[in-house]
Amino acid sequence: MFDLDKLVNDYLMPFGLKIVMAVVIWIVGGIVINVVARLVRSAMTRRAIDPTLVRYTESTLRIALRIALIISILSVCGIETTSFAALLAAAGIAIGAAWSGLLSNFASGIFLIVLRPFKTGDMISAGGVTGVVDEIGLFVTTLTTADNLRVYVGNTKVFGDNITVYDANAFRRVDLTAQLAHTVDVQDAIARLKARIAQIPNVMSTPAIDVVILEFNPAGPVLAVRPYCHNRDYWQVYFDTNRAIAEVGGMAQWPVPAPRQILMPPPGDLGKGMPIAPAGGAPAASPLPNAPAP
Repeated sequence: MFDLDKLVNDYLMPFGLKIVMAVVIWIVGGIVINVVARLVRSAMTRRAIDPTLVRYTESTLRIALRIALIISILSVCGIETTSFAALLAAAGIAIGAAWSGLLSNFASGIFLIVLRPFKTGDMISAGGVTGVVDEIGLFVTTLTTADNLRVYVGNTKVFGDNITVYDANAFRRVDLTAQLAHTVDVQDAIARLKARIAQIPNVMSTPAIDVVILEFNPAGPVLAVRPYCHNRDYWQVYFDTNRAIAEVGGMAQWPVPAPRQILMPPPGDLGKGMPIAPAGGAPAASPLPNAPAP
């Protein structure tokens, strides 16, 4: 005979209580996780820690606490968590083998956050891309290039290659050259260029502007023109300095540089074909055949 009371008392009531307890634990645990995550985020923000590291820490803490909460709920429901842990371990091995590249990017992202070779807002060159760092993500670093393109670079490429940080120092050098003709007074050209480039906005007075002879080529001397500026002003100073070189050359009426060659006959040919005046002052005979008489 079917015993309804036994079914309710022995099965439904305990199962219902477990469900209620699981729901309560899930709600209370979620509230506790949110409170703890907010406290950690606030504490790290007050210490002026990098925002990317704050997001990493908060996300990791939330995930870890959620996993612990789920395991606690399974224990309350009477589910053996040992087998569940073994299942998680097996799944972790399978996922690790399938996503080895992603996990490598993830590990590199952790190192980028911990070692902090650069931060959000820095202009860097890494992984073959140059741009401003928008975000250091779990798997990729997001850059915005000078032509306003957004590029996602895998953290493995960023961390595994040379990283150039343009904003790390207070200033950087702008490297340009000015080709002069042979007839231009080099010292006067250097003085004119220094005076004109010093008037360009955002060019630093310290270190001083470098204008020196770099090399000589068939067209004439080549000057190295090297002003200094902050990285954010680099391209403005670069183009203004090029314009200043052209203006100085035009105002000083420098000739157009062009290669010059002097043809010298071989030493053994000196005197050959040259007219030789005979004694007594008579006109020299022409070396050329059929030449008209003088």
